[in-house]
Amino acid sequence: MVRLACRLVVKGDSMRPTLLPGDRVLVVRSRPRSGDLVAVRDPREPERVMVKRLADSSRTGAWVLGDDPLTSTDSRHFGEVPWPMVVGRLVYRYAPPARVGRISRR
Repeated sequence: MVRLACRLVVKGDSMRPTLLPGDRVLVVRSRPRSGDLVAVRDPREPERVMVKRLADSSRTGAWVLGDDPLTSTDSRHFGEVPWPMVVGRLVYRYAPPARVGRISRR
């Protein structure tokens, strides 16, 4: 069975101020566009899933960056992420209650 959506808990500060540690988000399997927040498998540690912003893409993969460059490990460190390692696009934050809402492209 193929999953069309999954849930993630944000850890770390790399996506501040857009996402904060503890935010819970819904990820859908769909081809992201530039500016979308995406969940990707870490190319160095594939069991680890990271949340980043899609900065650019090519036929072979995605260039992803954190919103806070001082705390982010992203494509500047590990290069382009191959498309099979892109889990999906973040569409909704469902917790905490004070921050619930749709996640839009920058």
